[in-house]
Order: sequence, then C-alpha cells, then structure tokens
Amino acid sequence: MPVIGVPIRYGEEDGVSTLYIFESVRRTLQQAGAEVFLILPVQDVDFMKTPNDEFPLLTDLEKKKIKSYLDKCDGLFLPGGSKFTPYDRYILDCAIKKDIPTLGVCLSMQMMSCYKEEVELVSNDTNINHNVSSGEVCHSVTILKNSKLHDILKEDKIDVNSIHNYHVIDNHIYKSVAWSDDGIIEAIEHPDATFNIGVQWHPEKNYLNDENSKRIIDALVDSAKNYHIKIKDFVQIE
Repeated sequence: MPVIGVPIRYGEEDGVSTLYIFESVRRTLQQAGAEVFLILPVQDVDFMKTPNDEFPLLTDLEKKKIKSYLDKCDGLFLPGGSKFTPYDRYILDCAIKKDIPTLGVCLSMQMMSCYKEEVELVSNDTNINHNVSSGEVCHSVTILKNSKLHDILKEDKIDVNSIHNYHVIDNHIYKSVAWSDDGIIEAIEHPDATFNIGVQWHPEKNYLNDENSKRIIDALVDSAKNYHIKIKDFVQIE
C-alpha cells in the first residue's frame, strides 16, 4: 500500500489557530488504496497568525526533519486551504528534486505557480463563477492534448467543481495545460517530473461520483506505487 503524505493545513476558529486535514482528502486517498501520512509543520511559530514575510528561515535541522518526513512518503497530496507558507514551499521543492509523485489542488496549485519566482495571484473577475462553495460541478475546462493530464483523462474537455477567488498567471517552470472558457489557467504540470500536477479544482471531493476525478486520484496512487517499487529496488541494490 503506497503512503501518500498530506501537509496539514492552517486555520483559525474563535481566534484560536488550528491545524487540520479535510475529511474529503483522508477518505478519498484511503478509498483509492493509499495510506495517509500527515506531515506536520516543524517551525515553532503560529502558522496561521504569522504573516508570510515574517516567517524565519528554515534551519538546517528543520530542513532535515522535513526530509525525514518525505522519506516515509511514496507520493504527496498537497491540499487546498487559506494560505501557504515557506514550509509548504520547501516540501514542494524537495518533492521536485526527489521526483516524488505529487498532486496539488486549488491553493497548492497556486503555490506551484509561484515555484522559484513570485507569480502574481489575480482576483477572479469573469462571467464564470469560480467560487461555488457547495463543491458541485460548475464549469468546464479544456485540456492540452500534449500533456500528462490529457494522458490521464483521455478527454479534451471535462466538467469540474470550483472553489477559488484567485487565479494564477503563467509560470516559467510549470507548464499550463488546462483553461476554463474565460481563459483562466486551471491546471499546470512540471515538464520534467514523472508526476507533478496542479489542478485548480478538487478531484478529491468527487472521487466516488465523477470518473475524471477518480482517474486523477488513481493516477497519483498508481504513480506512488511505482515510486515505492523503484525506491525499494534502489535500496536493495545499494
């Protein structure tokens, strides 16, 4: 059974900072045949209340701790949320360098768009409603044929759910591979990775009732299985 690491998200309730995982993430990954491994923050700061520009730099010891967490993972699911931090960005950097299969959704796709550069997030202002809180399917996206995402879905156009107020612009490292009809980027992928894909929607919310959502999640889990086998064989050879 492959182990999928999920970084904890940051929130606030009644003025108290909290850490949490979405139930839809846990249940979907388990339904897909993965073991869920929670990745906790390592810095001694309030991750919700600390402004992003006030986070201390990660120490060598903290980086070593993050790498030890990732050594336990065959894949990563980077969830949505309200903010991402330098800790999240370091996880992504390690995942790319180790070629760990990675799926980022919503906020985490936006974080991917900021990889190695500060890419502006732009407020949605179109005739399509991209923030439907119910999580129901609400608009379509067109998928680039020459992409890993298209290889997974075998579709040129699919319907997706959508819960976001901001969208991204092009990143010079990640490749844009899907767009909504109003031109907003809906999916990106790292061209040199085995599986490193970001989608602006939430396939984990519709795993049991939408075939395309299931294909994306299953592709992550299958890639994690292959990664597990590859790493295991490498260790045996060493």
